[in-house]
Amino acid sequence: MTARTLFVPGRVELFGKHVDYGGGPSLTCAVELGITATIEPIDRPILEVVDEVTHRRTRAPLRRDARATAAQGGTYVAAVARRMSRDFAPLRHGVRVTTRSDLPRSSGLSSSSALVVLLTIAVAEANRLRERRVWRDYLFSPLALAEYAAAIEMGGPWGPFAGDEGVGTRGGAQDHIAICCNLAEQVGMYAYLPAAALGRAPFPATWSLVVAVSGVKATKTAGAMGDYNRAADELRGLLAAWNASMGRTDHSLRGVLAGGPEALEQLTRVARSGADPDGLLARLAQFRAETGRIVPAALEAFRAADARCLGALAVESQQLAELVLRNQVPETMLLARTAMDAGAHAASAFGAGFGGAVWAVVDTSEAEAVTAWWRARYVRAFPARESQARWVTVRPGSGVRWP
Repeated sequence: MTARTLFVPGRVELFGKHVDYGGGPSLTCAVELGITATIEPIDRPILEVVDEVTHRRTRAPLRRDARATAAQGGTYVAAVARRMSRDFAPLRHGVRVTTRSDLPRSSGLSSSSALVVLLTIAVAEANRLRERRVWRDYLFSPLALAEYAAAIEMGGPWGPFAGDEGVGTRGGAQDHIAICCNLAEQVGMYAYLPAAALGRAPFPATWSLVVAVSGVKATKTAGAMGDYNRAADELRGLLAAWNASMGRTDHSLRGVLAGGPEALEQLTRVARSGADPDGLLARLAQFRAETGRIVPAALEAFRAADARCLGALAVESQQLAELVLRNQVPETMLLARTAMDAGAHAASAFGAGFGGAVWAVVDTSEAEAVTAWWRARYVRAFPARESQARWVTVRPGSGVRWP
């Protein structure tokens, strides 16, 4: 293998907050921001990541007991090294990945999942895994590759491979699928568990996507892991209680709800019998609203360039995040409200929450003016965030690609 260049984008979750680990669906797009990396083989069996700007190096041996040598990004580097060393033993060739990124870290744009996808591909290329039968049988498409990368990150089983510790977060595959599978100038609707592409719509040519990074880091590891996992565990706990009560082995909440009104009635009874019935019922209602109505309607709103409908759906989704998911902070709540005051058609927080960013759909001709007013309003309210906050105007980009 000679040195090659790979681009891995970030993503924006437009609709479908915290539903992927329940089966989805959600509406996403890739963005033009991302990680550009040079991938080159090395003689030693290690995975080495070098930041081209800071010159920081993170290394992990390609062994099933790997631990990283540096803290920044090290958890993710070690997780990829461990999992792939076990699933595709033996890995005889190491790889050096030299990165440069314009993707804000811990902003909600999925920089961590982009890194996992990048490293999974890098190790595979260095060891020519695409030529192996198991790769051809199970990782034959971008969708399958994305699901496998998600399993590495969250430590879940996938295909013929057992689970492991991952990085400690219990999310889903939404981010990885958006990063690998979305197309330029389009938004994509995907379901999960199992993954499936459900539809696409063009992003209107006269609109732009403005992303406001709040400056409050939205990390899924360390201290924020418990908050993030709480939101995920509510749905998983409800599904586990359903299976125990009904003697079933359903793998997703979406699959249960496909059973129709009778299944919903039985699931509601299970929720009412739980330790926190009010919380579980509210979470079930949020999941049904997002997946059964908001996400499909938003896809059609993009297809029809219906700004009024899109705005109403975004307001409802944001309210559900604030009241039910409880994953918003004052900064993201203010950004979501004031974007509409600034002239955006629609706006909502996105990603894991507990910080991060807010997207807004605006007319391209007014993007500069909207952004200036929006930023000024935010800085007046949160002056301490000014140095970390960032506003970027983007369009939906294509997924992983070799430039």
